[in-house]
Formats: sequence, structure tokens, C-alpha cells
Amino acid sequence: MVQRAATVAFQGVEAVPVDVQVQVAPGLPAFNVVGLADKAVSEARERVRAALIASGLALPARRITVNLAPADLPKEGSHYDLPIALALMAAIGAIPSDALDGFSVVGELALDGRIAQVSGVLPAAIAANASGRGLICPGACGPEAAWASPDMEILAPASLIQLANHFKGTQVLARPRPQVVSPTTPLPDLADIKGQESAKRALEIAAAGGHNLLMVGPPGAGKSMLAARLPSILPPLTPAELLDVSMVMSVAGELSGGALTDRRPFRAPHHSASMAALVGGGLRARPGEVSLAHKGVLFLDELPEFQPQVLDSLRQPIETGEVVIARANHRVTYPARFMLVAAMNPCRCGEADTPGYTCRRGPNARCKADYQSRLSGPLLDRIDLTIQVAAVTAADLVQPAPSEGSKEVAARVAAARARQAERFAALGQPHLLTNAEAAGPLLDEITRPDAAGLALLREAAENLRLTARGYHRVLKVARTIADLDGAETVGRRHLAEALSYRAAADRAAQAA
Repeated sequence: MVQRAATVAFQGVEAVPVDVQVQVAPGLPAFNVVGLADKAVSEARERVRAALIASGLALPARRITVNLAPADLPKEGSHYDLPIALALMAAIGAIPSDALDGFSVVGELALDGRIAQVSGVLPAAIAANASGRGLICPGACGPEAAWASPDMEILAPASLIQLANHFKGTQVLARPRPQVVSPTTPLPDLADIKGQESAKRALEIAAAGGHNLLMVGPPGAGKSMLAARLPSILPPLTPAELLDVSMVMSVAGELSGGALTDRRPFRAPHHSASMAALVGGGLRARPGEVSLAHKGVLFLDELPEFQPQVLDSLRQPIETGEVVIARANHRVTYPARFMLVAAMNPCRCGEADTPGYTCRRGPNARCKADYQSRLSGPLLDRIDLTIQVAAVTAADLVQPAPSEGSKEVAARVAAARARQAERFAALGQPHLLTNAEAAGPLLDEITRPDAAGLALLREAAENLRLTARGYHRVLKVARTIADLDGAETVGRRHLAEALSYRAAADRAAQAA
């Protein structure tokens, strides 16, 4: 007789059903796992054997065969331990044969019989709920699984013994409750930064519309400080965004204690990061920094110090909002709708724009051109706002702290985003939340500059030699500026300010 247990395999953030089939047959003692299993799954037989012995169960001296169907689907990870163990326990009569009916099972076993935390429980719970099943998962992952549905049955034991007692009726496992973690450390405040009013304005526009931002300035000008304070003016995740972000975090094993957070991700990889680390990949095609920054901020400090191939790999995710990792035997898609915020010095010395400074490497213009040529034109074309961040003077530092901090700016950003969400909902696009996500006819529908603004835009498009992408990005930024002003129509002054940020980007592209 064959006993079965349902589990899942992960393809990106999607959970694909897997049928665990266990047969205990006469023959020489053996324990074989088949079904295109990787090393971690093949080693499950030793963890299962030790965990059952620690729980007071001995494997029969028979031939045990475990098949993971479909056999042509790659199986990776340690979450197959628990479904294999439970199906085997049902096969030898340790638990009722129908105990696993209607459940999907994920979990890793320790040698002493405890059930250890695994990644991907939230996608597994959502997939189980969609198929009308309950979920059996590790106790530490119970709060994470509870977010899938308030009605589905969830068992989150800490050990095999607890689960066996629950099936026998001698112990009742309480349903876990969903949890939201509240970070105790406050976010850095914009009030800490003295001066840099134009940079703060650009940061506010970028936050309001979800736009990409590049800051260029000498060392110590405050570029990294500004970027670190961007999360403090971003609105919290909406319930739909929270679930979307947590799916990626769950697959990556980034959820601590199964609790979710409504704080937007802020990822700041070092400039030595590889392409696989940034966009995802590796042996098991794990999500990269762009996916871990989904619905949040990806901050790249010292932008030209990244490898050119690594930076150019961002071009597709910026446009499409997703990363497709293709391998010879599988293809994985991860979401990657992020704000790109980058900072860089104008040259290797960092002082090329400082009045009276002469670079030792040659003329200042040549030093800037050599350094900025590390950035490709197509990448710079995808930057919505480019600003020059001047050095802070001693006169700025002795001034009192600004009266306006992150709280006031965050209120304006939240109001602007609310206008955008309401506008998109009225146009039948409720899944869009920011102007940066609009494209095609929808962008023309929401912008529609007045006559003076349209004349300015036509003249600037010729003088700045805007590409089609650059033209549309100017419209998006202008629409965001109008939303911050509470204006229904995109006017000349909104377009003029948006073009000023694009003119800086055009100068950088010419230097590159």
C-alpha cells in the first residue's frame, strides 16, 4: 500500500503541488528517495530516520521507497523532511492513514524530532488555501502561514510528538495568529540634514511618484544621508503590497519569526555585488537584491564602482518590474518593482566640480568623463531625476536644525500617493499605485499638459534631444509634481521643474 502526503516545490514565488508517495515493501532494508531530488532532499532520509527514532519510532526492516511526483520537476530544499516523515508514519501505522487528507505539509526535521523553520511557508499556505487544503508547518512559521486566510486550518507543531498526539486526540494544537512586527528603532529623520533644500525637494518628488533618482556630488555632501532618510517619508505598505513583498521575503528566508512588517524594504548592496547577487540567480535561482527591494528602495552607493555588466542588468527590471532568470532546465520569475536611488561622485577625485580645484589626473572635464563613462547611456536614460548635490559649507552646519522633518514631508507624500491611487482606480487600473508605473495610453490620459506646458515640452524635447523614454519619464515626474501641488492639470511650471531634473541627466549622459 502507498501512503501519500501533499507538499510543494517553489518556482519563484509560486508554489507548485508535489505528491509525496511512500511505499514500505518486503525486501532487503533500504531507504531510497527518487523524483529528481537535490542533495538536501536526498539527505532527508537520514534526518527522517533520526527524528523518528528520537520520537520513539523504529523503522521496519523493509524496503522503503519515497517518490516525489511529478518526477521530472526539480525538488530543492529541506522542507520535504516533514511530509516524508508523516507519510512514512502513516504507512507504519503510527498515525491514522487518513490524518494527512486535506493538508499540505512543509517542514525540516532536526535529529531530535523537533520541526525546524523553513523558507517559503507563506507561498505554500496561499497555494494550499487556493486548492482548499489546510497546512502543516513548523511552529516558528505558524504566524506567517496564518496570513494566507483566517478560515483555513493550520497546524504548527514544534515537534513530531506534538503532531502525533494531535492526530491521536491526546493534544490539541491551537491555530497560530498572524503577527506584524513593529520595528523598535526609529528611522533617520530629514531634520538631521542641514542645507540641501533642492536635494530634499527631489527626494520628496521621487518618494511621491516612485521615481528613480541619481545624486551626484563631492564626498561628504550628504548623498548617503539623504538616501538613508528616504524610508522615513515613504508611506507604509498597503495590505496587498504587504502580502506581495512578504512572498518574496518568505522564499528568501528573510522573515524573522514568521512576523510581517509594513515598513518598505530598503536594500543597499555593496558595490562589489555580483550580477547574481543583484538580480538573482545562483544554483537554486534565489531572489536578488532587486526582488528583495520589491515595493521599496534599492540604494546603490558609489554607482560607477559597480561592474558595468552588473549595472546594465538592471535595465530590464526597471522597465518591466520583474526579473526572469532562465536556466537550461528551468525558468523563474521574481517581482522587482523598486525605486532605484543611486549616489556617485562626479569623478575619481570627487572634487571636479569644486571651484578652484585642479585634478592631478588631468583636466577636470576629462577626469569627469573618464569616471562617468562607466555608466551606460541606456541606464542613465532610465533615471527620472538627476540632481547635483553641492558640498555643505560651515555656514550651513552652524545654522539651527530645520523646522520641517520627515513627518511633514511624509504627509505630503502620502497625500500625493492617495491622489494617484484614486485616479488610477477611477480609470479602471486599481493595481497601479504610483505615476512611475503608468505607461502608454494611460500616461497620456493622466498627464495632458496645458497649452503653455505642451509648447515648453516640445521645445525642450528638441533642445535636450529627449528619447521617447525620456519624454515619457518627464511627463511622469511632472504629473507627480502636480500631485504634490494638488493640481488637476499638469502646467508649465510642473514641466519646467521636471525638465530641470532631466537636463542634469542629459549632461551626465553626454559626459558618459
